[in-house]
Amino acid sequence: MTDNTAGKQEGVAAVDRAFQILGALAQRPEPSSLADLARDTGFYKSTILRLCASLEGAGYLTRLQDGHYVLGGSALRLGLAYERQSPLRQHVVPVLQDLVAKGTESASFHIRHGKAERLCLFRVNSNHSTLDRVEAGAVLPLDKGAAGRILRTYGTPKGDLAPVALSRGERDPSCAGLAAPVFGPAGLIGAVSLSGPNDRFTEQAVTRMQELLLAATAQLSLALGGLRSNIKSG
Repeated sequence: MTDNTAGKQEGVAAVDRAFQILGALAQRPEPSSLADLARDTGFYKSTILRLCASLEGAGYLTRLQDGHYVLGGSALRLGLAYERQSPLRQHVVPVLQDLVAKGTESASFHIRHGKAERLCLFRVNSNHSTLDRVEAGAVLPLDKGAAGRILRTYGTPKGDLAPVALSRGERDPSCAGLAAPVFGPAGLIGAVSLSGPNDRFTEQAVTRMQELLLAATAQLSLALGGLRSNIKSG
């Protein structure tokens, strides 16, 4: 291996580690200590300190006076740029709001996030007093939950392409969820899910929510340029 190749690999590894540090910061609701970041990433503290110095210089994180770290202004700038460039929010959020207004459980929109996880991009809480614990920005396992099942099966050529997935107690024993796919011109974009306490997912409630969910995802897919051959409505 040449010195040039080794240098490139080291550079890629450093970028990967920096992204993992940013991801760990984004996951915590409060500022992270050096020990928190070491525990969350598995990196040596010396490695974290070196990468944090570079990230701080670029504005992606800030070191507080007490030594804790938070995301910096450049992270906000990227988020705002994503909002400007992506048409998803203007199409997805009104659909989620409409589902909740019709009496469904809490509505969320999920996309794949790496090989084994999914990201909740948008969330509208139901009007019920008790809710499942999911927030926009949460990273969840791809192998658990109705939305995860949709994202997995529609991302696999030989998957069982059921139009709706129902899960009970997979991620949280007390919760249940329904999910259906959303398509764009190039195929699957994400999944809309309805989730809440399991005891409210009666057979009658599931039937009603499934009809509303299929109609909503069909409407959303058409708005995002999905092919009619992929879209199934209630």
